[in-house]
This record gives sequence, structure tokens and C-alpha cells, in this order.
Amino acid sequence: MSTAEILQQVLGPFAECLTADAARKIVALRADPETQARIDALAEKANDGTLTDEERADYEKFRATFHVVTILQSRARKLLSQQPKS
Repeated sequence: MSTAEILQQVLGPFAECLTADAARKIVALRADPETQARIDALAEKANDGTLTDEERADYEKFRATFHVVTILQSRARKLLSQQPKS
């Protein structure tokens, strides 16, 4: 089983706890400018092949964290798409 499949399975029940308001807030989540700048800098260094071991560890942690956020946002979007239109 892949990490993505495990995350989907574990986080699946999370969506059942969401209200429409909470789902909208999750969909709107974005990294703050300072964090986004750090991620962008690490991504550029990763593409250039110049990450230090410490930077690589940080970058992998950011990627893993944002993978979870992306799954939660996907679940939230699905919930919102199933809401009756008002």
C-alpha cells in the first residue's frame, strides 16, 4: 500500500466530521508568505541538486505536510460539491 493510499484511508473519516464552513476554510488554506518563500527556495535548490542534508530533510517534511493538506482539501472540496446549492 502506498503512503498516499494509507493517508486517504486514515484521513477518510475526517471528512465526515466537517461542516460546510470548516470545509470552505480548509479549501482556502495556504502557506503564509514566509513559509512559501522557504519552500520555493528549497524547491529551487532541489531542482538544482544543491540541497544540504538538513535542507533536504526540511524540504521532505514540507512536502509530506502539504501532501496531507492536499488530501484534506480534496475531501473538503468533495463535501462542498455534494452540498445542496442555495
